[in-house]
Amino acid sequence: MKKLLLILIVTFSFFPTISSAQTNSDIQQKIEETKRERDKLLEEQKKLQTALNEVSKEGQTLQTNVKTLDTTRSKLANDLKLTQANINTSNLTIKKLEGDIGTNESEIETHKSAIKESLQRIASYDKQSFVFGLLSYESLDEVWSDTVNIWDLQDKINDRINTLEKTQVKLIENKVAKESQKKQLVSLSSQLSGQKRVVDETRTAQALLLAATKNKEAEYQKMLKENKAREEEFERLLFQFESALTASDASERPTAGRGALAWPLENVFITQQFGRTSASTRLYVSGTHNGIDFRATVGTPVKSVRGGVVSGTGNTDDQRGCYSYGRWILIRHNNGLSSLYAHLSGSIVTTGQDVSEGQVIGYTGGQPRQNGSGFSTGPHLHFGLFVTAGVQILPYSSSKNCQNVSIPLANPRDYLDPLGYLPNL
Repeated sequence: MKKLLLILIVTFSFFPTISSAQTNSDIQQKIEETKRERDKLLEEQKKLQTALNEVSKEGQTLQTNVKTLDTTRSKLANDLKLTQANINTSNLTIKKLEGDIGTNESEIETHKSAIKESLQRIASYDKQSFVFGLLSYESLDEVWSDTVNIWDLQDKINDRINTLEKTQVKLIENKVAKESQKKQLVSLSSQLSGQKRVVDETRTAQALLLAATKNKEAEYQKMLKENKAREEEFERLLFQFESALTASDASERPTAGRGALAWPLENVFITQQFGRTSASTRLYVSGTHNGIDFRATVGTPVKSVRGGVVSGTGNTDDQRGCYSYGRWILIRHNNGLSSLYAHLSGSIVTTGQDVSEGQVIGYTGGQPRQNGSGFSTGPHLHFGLFVTAGVQILPYSSSKNCQNVSIPLANPRDYLDPLGYLPNL
């Protein structure tokens, strides 16, 4: 980070100045130097952007991790709450089973005692007392009936005892099962508590990393913003140098005159003038508009303003993200002028083709995000005019994602105000 800042500071400190005594050669040398320094700045800008992207990606990952951990924490807390509720229910169930087992056991003992007492009474009878007992009955049927009743009572008590003992077995089995279940629940609760503790600690660590990443991301964003501001300074400086260059030979510059050219559109409505305007200072690095804009719906026929030869055609939109002329046509005329038609939705001429004045050469575009529109805020035709001796179709690169795209380029003083050559409004 410190190394990167040092490079940026050194880079930003380079701003050559213009002296009135400098020649074109001197200025051209400074232009080349400035371009080299600007290119260094752009390389640092790429490094900053790469670092910012990496930090942003890291931040997104951490943000996702924190959200996932929050969800896990919430689930573990709910699971712990539910497990504790189940443990409490198990405790109540076990307590009730213990009560039922005690009651059942008491009843069994009561019935066993009753049978024991009955058997003891029967056994205590001796033969004499038994004989005397028989004599007390009016008949043997009564004796037999009484004996059967005692046996029946004993059988019923034994059946009840058997039932109670079976119930007791089931109650004990249920209690053992519930105690085993409770043991598992307690173990699960301990496990969940441990997991939640780990998740809490991990979440805290991830949150701290996320905060640090956000701070680092803010630093990179600030540095990148400063870098781009310096880039604009270089672009303005380049424009100043290029403006200081002497234009092409004055003998080759055509004399302005109204009506030297025809209108490029059937219906004329100018939305932006040539040179420095309120819009140009806001929209362009140079602060000036190198042509004039005509309002026109998409698909309006565009006409050649004078007879000539098509010097070249192209479409900067073929390179993704390159905001420039979009689809364009350059025509060289026989009066020392070359005319440019840009932001076209279509072109119907080819390089080297002869065209006549008023001939349809293409169609207007400028609809944002449509191929051929280039840098445009709405449908229109951009019409530019050059001194032919000063314009060339050259590879163009800029910080606006344009890398070696072919467009018409000229020294600023070889850009002409079209209204000086077009008919009166």
